[in-house]
Amino acid sequence: MNKILAIPGHRPDVDGAVDQADRKVSEYPTVRITRSQAPVNKADLAQAKAQTAKKTEDARKAGSAPLDRAAAAAAQMSDVAPIGPPAARDGATLPDADGGLFIPDTSLGEGVDADDEDESGKTAATGKGGRKTSSFGDLTPRQEVYLGAICRQIAHNRFLPTPTKDEVFVGDGDYLAIGAEFLGHFVRLGGLKPTESVLDIGSGIGRMAVPLTQYLVPGKTRYLGIDPVADGIKWCQKAITPVYKDFRFQTVDLANELYNPKGKVAGDNWKLPAQDAEFDFATMVSVATHLPPAEVERYCNEIFRILRPGGRLFMTAFTVRSAEELAAPKCDPRLSGLVREKDQPCWHLRGENPMAAVGFDNGYLESVLAKAGFALLRKGFGAWHGDKSPHYQDILVAQKPRRSSK
Repeated sequence: MNKILAIPGHRPDVDGAVDQADRKVSEYPTVRITRSQAPVNKADLAQAKAQTAKKTEDARKAGSAPLDRAAAAAAQMSDVAPIGPPAARDGATLPDADGGLFIPDTSLGEGVDADDEDESGKTAATGKGGRKTSSFGDLTPRQEVYLGAICRQIAHNRFLPTPTKDEVFVGDGDYLAIGAEFLGHFVRLGGLKPTESVLDIGSGIGRMAVPLTQYLVPGKTRYLGIDPVADGIKWCQKAITPVYKDFRFQTVDLANELYNPKGKVAGDNWKLPAQDAEFDFATMVSVATHLPPAEVERYCNEIFRILRPGGRLFMTAFTVRSAEELAAPKCDPRLSGLVREKDQPCWHLRGENPMAAVGFDNGYLESVLAKAGFALLRKGFGAWHGDKSPHYQDILVAQKPRRSSK
């Protein structure tokens, strides 16, 4: 098994190895989330923790609600001094309020019309040239500052559930930093709101779930993570669910040549463990990159069923634009061995397990989504092509229309 290709969005350090041993950096070079090991003023930290403990005790005695989760996490951070909500700083600019976190541009390489209506029945706003545009992911500067602060807190917070290196069965790189980065993508590109419920398909070892514990509103949302690898689900059930009661994890015994070859359920004929219109947001991060076409179609149909009207699917993939680009020097050399399956819209790595890395013809996934009933909101090519991009794999965001015939 090619471990590197199995992780969501891993990108090698093309500029050479990082020589600063005291810094941990996300594997995504355009998103500079760093976890600095710089010394902290222990007296200030102890004072902050004492203040937090007093506030918590006062709230408990008064019978009031517990402290805001993000604020409490910020006060407990051991690697940086506690910070307050950045939005409260009047006149703060994005860089100084955010402490230097690079926020990627939400404009992807390819614009897509959003043929949808809002809840009042009015069509979406028109952009340049009269084209319909989607409001998803268009954050205000204040929202960007707040989201950036949450991502930075997540990347630094050693109190969050984190598996050991031996427990991470897929991928390398900084566990919290990568998760924080994807939270940013979910919000900016997928329009994920703190009050929406999430279905995480291929939840693995909880890399996407842990950051969501700091973003989703407890008691008003729910999260379900499913995966065929039982060890990852068991870790999440033991490390995440006891602390975050709205987060549930479930093993699905799906057959997959790479992850679960002895699985009893065929992926092209299965049903998601969710009710109709139960979730607002579904993720497939580095899932379609390990599935054959028939299973991708089944997944999309099932996701359409379980999403509420207006719900979105966030999917990453390898979209092959041409055989020539695979041989180009700028393309990730690990994917240069992709060859097209005869009479199929998919590509596999020569000499590897067929599911180690699956690419699809450009346009195929869009057709699958449309056939399932989705409207495509965003499509962006990733850095693996050699393009400048804030994400490594290609990203597609599709929406279940608010008024659906299905």
